Amino acid sequence: MIRKNQETVRALEQLMTGQTMKKSTSMRFGVGVVSLALVLTACGGQSDGASAGTKGGTLTFLTEAEQILHLDPQRNYTGEDLAFASGYLNRTLTQYTLSADNAEASQLVADLATDTGTTPDGGTTWEFTIKDGVKWEDGQAVTCEDVKYGVSRTFATDIITDGPTFALQKLNIPTDDEGVSIYKGPYVEDAAGQAAYDAAVLCEGNKITFLLNAPAADFNYTVTLSAFAPVRKDADTGESYDDNVLSNGPYKIESYVKKDKLVLVRNENWDPATDSFRTALPDRIEYIFAVPAAVITERLMADAGNDAYAIAPDSVDSAKLASVFSDAKYEKRRWNELDPYVRFFFINTQKVPNEKHRQAILAAANREELRKIAGGDYAGEYADGAIKPNIGIDYAPTGLWDGLLGEAIPATGNPELAKKLIAESGEEFPNPLVIDYPKTEVNDKAVASLIAAFEAVGITATPNGLEPGGYYGVVFQEDLQGGLTSGGWAPDWSNASTVIPELYTPTGGFALSRYDNAAWNDRVAAAKSMTDRAAQAKEWQALNTEAVRMGLILPTRFGLEQRLAGSKVTGAYIWGPYGSWPYATLGVEAAN
Repeated sequence: MIRKNQETVRALEQLMTGQTMKKSTSMRFGVGVVSLALVLTACGGQSDGASAGTKGGTLTFLTEAEQILHLDPQRNYTGEDLAFASGYLNRTLTQYTLSADNAEASQLVADLATDTGTTPDGGTTWEFTIKDGVKWEDGQAVTCEDVKYGVSRTFATDIITDGPTFALQKLNIPTDDEGVSIYKGPYVEDAAGQAAYDAAVLCEGNKITFLLNAPAADFNYTVTLSAFAPVRKDADTGESYDDNVLSNGPYKIESYVKKDKLVLVRNENWDPATDSFRTALPDRIEYIFAVPAAVITERLMADAGNDAYAIAPDSVDSAKLASVFSDAKYEKRRWNELDPYVRFFFINTQKVPNEKHRQAILAAANREELRKIAGGDYAGEYADGAIKPNIGIDYAPTGLWDGLLGEAIPATGNPELAKKLIAESGEEFPNPLVIDYPKTEVNDKAVASLIAAFEAVGITATPNGLEPGGYYGVVFQEDLQGGLTSGGWAPDWSNASTVIPELYTPTGGFALSRYDNAAWNDRVAAAKSMTDRAAQAKEWQALNTEAVRMGLILPTRFGLEQRLAGSKVTGAYIWGPYGSWPYATLGVEAAN
């Protein structure tokens, strides 16, 4: 699951009921709720077809963060930072289409490679050819060996921390008795481990071949992540590479002082003839750290002087949301768009084994009240499953609330349907229903709402508020998990192969519904191996619908993100793959 931003590293467990990945709800949504009509008419902002900008000028980013968490490509795993670094500093074998249209943006394009990859055997072997003419900032060519070395760093888990581990999971390298890879990365001298890695990742001229331990029809999506980006061995400084990465993108680091400023200038050895992805419009990029959230929003609203050329990766300050979204003067430079995350409750099928009982939970919940507690219209749109619309072609409405369970279920719930489903189950509901959640003031209110809604249909529920920092350490223990467990998810790349198998099969990394059915598992595995992308999308849609029909989760919200940009910033929109700015297209209207 890609982390949305830097604060998720500190507070992943606060994602759930009433909190977002950026700030707690009490911080972000501490203002009154405005009408839904206002929000819907305010989504606008510039599209990718708007003013394309001109070459030159300085583009400024303002953030309350004190640094970019990781610029080291193998350690970068936050959506906004991935988009920033891949737009400016490091290239990956493949990338996503740059478009404000989510379906189009979920499509792959070649980047460092000449195409989006080929597999001669249905997904076990993947081959990519590195483009000629791609250079590092010092003029040396980017080679196959550089890509291979970059990927190898992922295995040094004691030094290269916080990044994704898909190379460890997917490459055909033996593991020890504890399931740990025998290869420990390039900093450990181990002939056997190195030989195992060399047998799984091969370079032949400019062609790099990855041998996987199981078919993966979407591996060419996996390599969009910068964990598969090149690093040159002679430039690698291990843990400190974060602070002085060698660029192969259109910009390079001029200076980087944490809590102050990161400055990027043009990389004169970047050749646009090799790169159809990046526009590289600004001459200079300044990333200003440690600016209070309220100050950022006030400066962008005022739009004075150089702030007209500024943009923020952070959300609009909660105290200014109503002002920004009620005033027409901000209409062309404000956004209220879906973020990558779905909020829901897992329904533990081991504790609630009867499908009718699980369906009754869905029918009874007052989702309108849950959304209001979380922040109302700005908190998100009503969710109908675990796949979100901005993933692209894998989403289709499930019809969950429109009759999938036999009757329509309004956002306030359908208590009579819930009672009917319990009666049809043929057995008593397994009371009490224990509700696990990270204990915060907002989450306390959300769970109290659920308890009241369940009580109205004859379900006795009890709260199990857990210390947020230890939340997952508890609920991942099967004997300690309750019947309803607060959760949330975002895909690692634009394919529901990183959603459905992860949430709903026993080998998934976040399978807290505890569902294990052989026919279902086989169907999910078959979908994951499909190479016909359009057919695969249809199957993910069907599986998403079936999962909520079986009551594996209680979906509550598709999260929303509110943003603002200066009036002289061009090419801005919310880019679906990372729920981020499309950094590769950003520019300014005129030199400043």
